[in-house]
Amino acid sequence: MKITNICCIGAGYVGGPTMAVIAQKNPNIKVTVVDLNEARIAAWNHDDLEQLPIYEPGLDAVVAEARNRNLFFSTDVDGAIEAAEMVFISVNTPTKTYGKGKGMAADLKYIELCARQIARVATTDKIIVEKSTLPVRTAQAIKSILDNTGNGVKYQILSNPEFLAEGTAVQDLMAPDRVLIGGEQTEEGLKAIQALVDVYSTWVPDENILTTNLWSSELSKLTANAFLAQRVSSINALSELCEVTGADVNEVANAIGKDSRIGPKFLKASVGFGGSCFQKDILNLVYISKSYGLNEVADYWEQVIIMNDYQKHRFASKIIQTLYNTISGKKIAFLGWAFKKDTNDTRESAAIYVADQLIDEQATIAVYDPKVTAQQMESDLNYLGTRAEEENERFLMSIKDPYEACKDAHAIAVLTEWDEFKTYDWQKIYDNMLKPAFVFDGRGILDHQKLETIGFQVYVIGK
Repeated sequence: MKITNICCIGAGYVGGPTMAVIAQKNPNIKVTVVDLNEARIAAWNHDDLEQLPIYEPGLDAVVAEARNRNLFFSTDVDGAIEAAEMVFISVNTPTKTYGKGKGMAADLKYIELCARQIARVATTDKIIVEKSTLPVRTAQAIKSILDNTGNGVKYQILSNPEFLAEGTAVQDLMAPDRVLIGGEQTEEGLKAIQALVDVYSTWVPDENILTTNLWSSELSKLTANAFLAQRVSSINALSELCEVTGADVNEVANAIGKDSRIGPKFLKASVGFGGSCFQKDILNLVYISKSYGLNEVADYWEQVIIMNDYQKHRFASKIIQTLYNTISGKKIAFLGWAFKKDTNDTRESAAIYVADQLIDEQATIAVYDPKVTAQQMESDLNYLGTRAEEENERFLMSIKDPYEACKDAHAIAVLTEWDEFKTYDWQKIYDNMLKPAFVFDGRGILDHQKLETIGFQVYVIGK
């Protein structure tokens, strides 16, 4: 089966960039990205590419090439579904905040709504592709909904999880280390798998396209994120041990990273991991394990989350302790609010939780981030629900100039590893701060010896 028309439901961090690259690499395939959020679709269609709803290096060029040629963004969900031969589901699957599985299980209501909408609209056979990160065996629920509509349409369900890292998403899409496609191991299922393989093979080498059964594909995504997060929590656990013993966590990480069995990646001590995937996917893994009675397995993976939460709390506590155990009325500058550099995504960012703890102590937080808006920062704090929105507004300031953010501050906390922070005139920053001046480098990106020479008292995780 040769695909000529693709629909993607969901114009977010996964759906938008993925479909843009697929359209760029397959000019003969019409790709339509649909979403009910009119403002988001309007942003994708904006003439000014700087107004795209997602910031990813290189994304604007890809969109500029394919948009209105064979890449389209629309709110006409029904029309796009009906016209497509292949429908990607790329909607949010947040952690449940209610009912059974609250705080751990994935909330699949948006997935079910997509399945029911497809079932209602479709009049021709379709291949449905899970792009959202889902619990293992979710495809079974989707297939049950689609196969019991009584309209005679036949569906094949595929799992095609994304392995993108925000900040390098376009690069990851252009040269993926693997594309994973899972489907039923029947004649029809294998044909559907091959149809999606053909879409990717226009630019991805055959050896980098892996095909599996549905359940292996769904579980592989959760497992990949769990293993990466585990490495972050492992090195962060050792960072505190390094601090009390006099070891240097960076030297320890370098030493063990030279072991080819371990490797150097994801061994950077930090305030903790953030983003939309790691915590959500591990909690999902914990819930699935508990639902099958695998309590020891669940406890093992839950500890990764516990360690991550502890690291954020420890960092905030270090700031309070160093500033003489009182920060009421003091100004603390935050450099960075996004959960990592080269993205405007703030979901589960360590900065949110560190700020929340410091505001509890009535500190004023002045934030500079090159891509995150003041409205997003306030929304992130308000979402926690730990205090009145008016109080968050009183203690949180977003400042567009980094030097102004640091002026008259008692301390600076580096919460995101933006490259530009390394190039600042730190002497100028120091001269305009209150003395003594402190830097808490939660991402380990600054030259602490140089800062100490200027006069800062510097605190780096793991030192």
